[in-house]
Amino acid sequence: MMTKTKPRLTFWEIWNMSFGFLGIQMGFALQNANASRILQTFGADVEHLSWFWLVAPITGMIVQPIIGHYSDQTWNRLGRRRPYFLSGAILASIGLILMPNSPMWAAYLPALWIGAGMLMIMDASFNIAMEPFRALVADKLPTDQRTLGFSVQTLLIGVGAVVGSWLPYVITNWFGVHEIAAVGEVPLNLKLSFFIGAGILISTIVWTVTTTKEYTPEEQAAFSASDGEVHEEHESSFADIFKDFANMPSTMKQLGLVQFFSWFALFSMWVFTTPALAQHVWGLSATDRSSAAFNEAGDYVGVIFGVYNLVAALFAMALPVIAAKVGRKRTHAINLTLGGLGLMSMVLITSPEMKWLLNLSMIGVGIAWASILAMPYAILAGSIPARKMGVYMGIFNFFITFPQIVNGVFGGPIVKYFYHGEAIYALVAAGVLMILGAVSVLFVKDKDDIVQ
Repeated sequence: MMTKTKPRLTFWEIWNMSFGFLGIQMGFALQNANASRILQTFGADVEHLSWFWLVAPITGMIVQPIIGHYSDQTWNRLGRRRPYFLSGAILASIGLILMPNSPMWAAYLPALWIGAGMLMIMDASFNIAMEPFRALVADKLPTDQRTLGFSVQTLLIGVGAVVGSWLPYVITNWFGVHEIAAVGEVPLNLKLSFFIGAGILISTIVWTVTTTKEYTPEEQAAFSASDGEVHEEHESSFADIFKDFANMPSTMKQLGLVQFFSWFALFSMWVFTTPALAQHVWGLSATDRSSAAFNEAGDYVGVIFGVYNLVAALFAMALPVIAAKVGRKRTHAINLTLGGLGLMSMVLITSPEMKWLLNLSMIGVGIAWASILAMPYAILAGSIPARKMGVYMGIFNFFITFPQIVNGVFGGPIVKYFYHGEAIYALVAAGVLMILGAVSVLFVKDKDDIVQ
């Protein structure tokens, strides 16, 4: 077999192939910042929020390995990964349109259950679209460009998340759209935000699909041979997913502990920030879900989530430089520590007059978020056979979804019984766990880590 080396891509080629991530993350940010608020509007109690959020990681755990496996085996006129980008984007857009309009289906089911169902559809769809993007970076880029590739993805994720997080606040404060609605109804500013997010999601995915060419299976085999990988032709079956899981590289197993601490912490932040700040900063009761102050707190959560995503977008492009100087593991450890300190500091903010300080807390969280979205994948990619890139990127998602499921099952009862309903302490605990992740990453083997 003739061998050849993967060509280096220009910055704008890398940008184009990851551009769809901007739209995906815009929709994901709208979900993360507002799903708890919407579910509370429909009647969910604070201690039950994590149970509703369980649908997200469970669907991700199921969907990503399957999508990874079948995208490895797919080749048609759209390529290998692009068919999944497009189908996932269409389904996610439908979920974004329907979720804030759940009360219109109340004649058939309670709005709360319809809203939870839309949360499941959205998250499954985001996973269908997201997983192949990770594999595409490894498919297209030579080893020395992968940190840059994942960093560009992180930059676009940050930009999309900033727009998605700030959109409800901007629509209200710049365009005067009301942020208050009748009891049990989602405010108009939030509905419009979800509609806009759906449109941008589809548009950015179409951009990536039309501007990016994928390598054929024959080209990928030649690239693998040049890297010293033995390419074996064999009939692949669904059962191979379980074999691949059992034979996962040791680096993936070591990263699993890092991911557990990191994503358990992130899940706590996404689920409990709105009720935590409504109680701890705005002084509201757990049952106050339709007042102007509650909606102000909900909109401000979008603001600070936008801040951490903006920091992540800006910091992402510094990651390759820092990693080249101190190594990928140390870079990730430092960044996770800063994120943990940022989360823990939120307990010190106790009144609406101090709310601007929450943006300072989010600086550390944003640095950690940039690192979480890039460094584990850059470390992992070098340990995975190219022909298994999709399925192993999907299996790696297990280490993202499993901690969220554990948190979803136990997080609510912990808040209720150990924190006596004070959700702010879930954020403090999240900070501690993120620092534990920083310690654990130092023990990961990264065979491609190059320090200049």
